[in-house]
Amino acid sequence: MDHSNNYSRKLITAEEAVKVVKSGDRIFYSEFAMFPKMLDAALAKRIPELKELELYSVFYTQMPKVIEADPKHEHIIAQDWHFGPISRRLADQDMCFYVPIAYHQGPRIIHKYIENDVAMVAVSPMDEKGFFNLGPTNSVTPAYLDRSKTIILEVNNSAPHCLGGNSENIHINDVDFVVEGNNYPLIQLPTAKPKPFDCQIAGYIMNEIEDGACLQMGIGSMPNVVGANIADSDLKDLGIHTEMLVDSCVDLYESGRVTGNRKSIDKGKMVYSFALGTDKLYNFMNNNPVCASYPVNYTNDPRMIALNDKVIAINSALEVDLLSQVSSESSGYRHISGTGGQLDFIMGAFQSHGGKGFICLSSTYEDKNGQLRSRIVPSMSIGSVVTVPRSMIQYVVTENGIVQMKGKSTWQRAEALISIAHPAFQDELIKQAQEMKIWAKSNRLLN
Repeated sequence: MDHSNNYSRKLITAEEAVKVVKSGDRIFYSEFAMFPKMLDAALAKRIPELKELELYSVFYTQMPKVIEADPKHEHIIAQDWHFGPISRRLADQDMCFYVPIAYHQGPRIIHKYIENDVAMVAVSPMDEKGFFNLGPTNSVTPAYLDRSKTIILEVNNSAPHCLGGNSENIHINDVDFVVEGNNYPLIQLPTAKPKPFDCQIAGYIMNEIEDGACLQMGIGSMPNVVGANIADSDLKDLGIHTEMLVDSCVDLYESGRVTGNRKSIDKGKMVYSFALGTDKLYNFMNNNPVCASYPVNYTNDPRMIALNDKVIAINSALEVDLLSQVSSESSGYRHISGTGGQLDFIMGAFQSHGGKGFICLSSTYEDKNGQLRSRIVPSMSIGSVVTVPRSMIQYVVTENGIVQMKGKSTWQRAEALISIAHPAFQDELIKQAQEMKIWAKSNRLLN
């Protein structure tokens, strides 16, 4: 069947397409690397004539022009299902707010509670069967497409065609308008330069990884170090089932360490929900049957994660308190990130046969005045969000060691955490633990 006539009937300019937006509308922009630049620019020109608009996305990778067009915050407000640098800047100006979420529940939340007016979604070009591909962004976009009254696609020839999995495509019959974009290159996420503590933490984690392990690695320099160490190791038949696919996953596959042959589900596939990296990653993903794109209610469902054996989940945190609660989202009241898949994968890894979930953080940081501070603290800073509750935590790793929390009492957890804190803070943490009534008098660290 020839779909070219249908395509031609729906093809309009960006300026014409955004005329469907009216005051009071909820608008969804496609996620992560697939920011709809042309539609955003066209809608920005209409902002002065509209009011009470709500904009939603997952991790804005550029500053929305619709927000810049409203400097007095009178016409539009942004919401984000996962914070990054752009959303942090906007939040500091009361222009963006976080949507709390356990990431694997995102599509279900949208289907149950969200009625969206207009979806503006960047895609790769239509194929001969009439399908557009969502590229490296399949987490909650399919759910938003299901729940949107009007769907506008922005075609970007630079986007890779990412195979599924499922829900990675949308058909021309289900689209209202098509805009041909300017084929801008996808965002290039540079590899973060590792710090000495990253290498030390990675060393502890490497000792915990076995042949046949299934990997989930978050964003940042430390997971990249782990990836580089694995590529140089003699580990065999590793698998990947992750929320985010990154450049280091390409290195692992090309080194021969990742085969997926021992996975219980999606055998031989590198399963992911979204990808952020450089062209090395995007080119690797293009029409590559090794990669399988799924919505986040599949990749991040703890029940699905746990079906694979030896799941290794590696995630970062901002602080951990002596009760073993983990904060990875905010520093006091200032929002930094989102829950993302951290809780999902910590739960899934524990349920996996032989699985291990790691929360990684440096033991210290320097504050804005250059003063050294501990990331292991007696209690959370006022306003800090608990990302992983103490009932869910498994392993905590700093450059000073690795400790396991399951089955331990409050004083045993406090003892373990203090043992991997920076030595300069250990005495004070012991005093605080005593005041909190979580320190045994016979504790070994007192001797």
